[in-house]
Amino acid sequence: MTSIIYPAPGALGEKMRLHHRHLLRELPLIYRGGRALAKRVRHRVARSKAREPQAVASEVSTTVSEGASKYDEKLLRNYVPLYVMLPLGVITADNVFEGGEKLEKQLKDLRAVGIDGVMVDVWWGIIEAKGPKQYDWSAYRSLFKLVSECELKIQAIMSFHQCGGNIGDVVDIPIPQWVRDIGETDPDIFYTNRSGNRNREYLSLGVDHQHLFGGRSAIEMYSDYMKSFRENMADFLEAGQIIDIEVGCGAAGELRYPSYPETQGWVFPGIGEFQCYDKYLKGEFKEAAKNAGHPEWELPDDAGTYNDKPDSTEFFKQNGTYLSEKGKFFLTWYSNKLLMHGDDILDEANKAFVGCKVKVATKVSGLHWWYKHHSHAAELTAGYYNLEDRDGYRPAARILSRHHAIMNFTCLEMRDLEQPAEAKSGPQELVQQARSLNHVDNLPTHVQVLSGAWREKIEVAGENALSRYDADGYNQILLNARPNGVKKWGPPKLRMFGVTYLRLYDELFEEKNFNLFRTFVRKMHADQDYCPDPSKYGHELGPLERSRPQISIDDILDATKPIKPFPWNKQTDMPVDGAAQFDLLGSLINGIKSIFFK
Repeated sequence: MTSIIYPAPGALGEKMRLHHRHLLRELPLIYRGGRALAKRVRHRVARSKAREPQAVASEVSTTVSEGASKYDEKLLRNYVPLYVMLPLGVITADNVFEGGEKLEKQLKDLRAVGIDGVMVDVWWGIIEAKGPKQYDWSAYRSLFKLVSECELKIQAIMSFHQCGGNIGDVVDIPIPQWVRDIGETDPDIFYTNRSGNRNREYLSLGVDHQHLFGGRSAIEMYSDYMKSFRENMADFLEAGQIIDIEVGCGAAGELRYPSYPETQGWVFPGIGEFQCYDKYLKGEFKEAAKNAGHPEWELPDDAGTYNDKPDSTEFFKQNGTYLSEKGKFFLTWYSNKLLMHGDDILDEANKAFVGCKVKVATKVSGLHWWYKHHSHAAELTAGYYNLEDRDGYRPAARILSRHHAIMNFTCLEMRDLEQPAEAKSGPQELVQQARSLNHVDNLPTHVQVLSGAWREKIEVAGENALSRYDADGYNQILLNARPNGVKKWGPPKLRMFGVTYLRLYDELFEEKNFNLFRTFVRKMHADQDYCPDPSKYGHELGPLERSRPQISIDDILDATKPIKPFPWNKQTDMPVDGAAQFDLLGSLINGIKSIFFK
């Protein structure tokens, strides 16, 4: 068979990313008119070759060796670093590091299979437990020293929330007692539902700028904490051991309202409840409604309770309140308050770490239940104003872009078929957020969460929501990490900046589980050895730059408009359980999309 020499990057032949041997051999067997289509593809490739300089065909190996490691320099550009989340209680609630020999062995075993680093919660409730600005970092310094000795990088989470009460929480670490004491006399510092139940997991964003905490506001407390972290971990930062600062912005460390707390009786797949009935947020809403010319508007009283279904409520039912003028005003206000909260905290994080060779990130939650219901009820109560004709996630990406921050998205491992039908769940669609919107030209448009983030020119990372030790879960993560697969001649168009695996449990080290995990690590690295130099796969860290100017509300709302998608493969081309099947139809469609839907 005649070999095609593909044009240089940017030409049509490369953009389509079609393996010509499969294309020319298999296409006529699958499609009617296959010969004609194949002829047209040959013609397009030939034209592109005539227009642009050709890459030099070479059989010379691009493999290089460094010590015991070997890499193919081109394939290495597909490398996605993998981190493992440490146990929630690796530092005890009493601020003691009890890792010992067991943790050291586990870290060395993980390093031996090639992981790049670990992620760890740095709990506000532990560090500043003794009183305002009384920080004790000693236990975490011991932990970071051990991690560094095991030659692993560190992703540190600024965890301003309580541990305990969320899915997977196995230890209890409350926010500082002296903060909770203030809540005894002013319970409105905590998020509150319509029934008046307080959630003590995280401070209400209504007190972000209220000087209630010994003269400081909540934002100022978070800022002081991060500045102290930088001062006390300066040696680890300067040595390049700490490479990522993930900033907690809400419940479970995610940029969201605590709309589905198990501590208040929520069970899956309840719609959750709005959390804006403390006096501070109620006052802000009334002021906003008054300024909008509707002083009579109140917060919703028809949105049901935690475990309701959408259609049992007046707010979320077909043609419900959420589609009314009043409902739209409320949802815009509710979601914008969350965005401004994230913007304020990330601005302080940027100030604290500017000049350090680190990335700043925040986590966006993967609320996949009721995604396929017209109301997206669970997303709305959490603060993501996401509907069929409105993107609730790209505004967050636009905020992150101002701070040079990474969006960390969850539920990478989940598939639709694994969810109960009655929950109308769509984790795959949520990650990709693929929806059809009818336009006047009747052409379908698709909107994707990750595409939205990439369109905003920010990096995207991800993690699994629940522990998985099976091939299906790993393969789904691999697909989302490289949506269009591996590109043999250089970096893929779409690639996650990193993936964090939840979590370091003893079950992971069981022989069967660990062997499969070893393969998963290898596939995340595009079948390359562990690479200690991030610059070789395009992740060289420069000094963090200062945030750009504040984005106007109009510009943020502009990001709610639907956008065209990047193409997404149906399955990973690097599965952990055998050779990938060649998806000819998917490859052809994605190639065409990549040409016309830039």
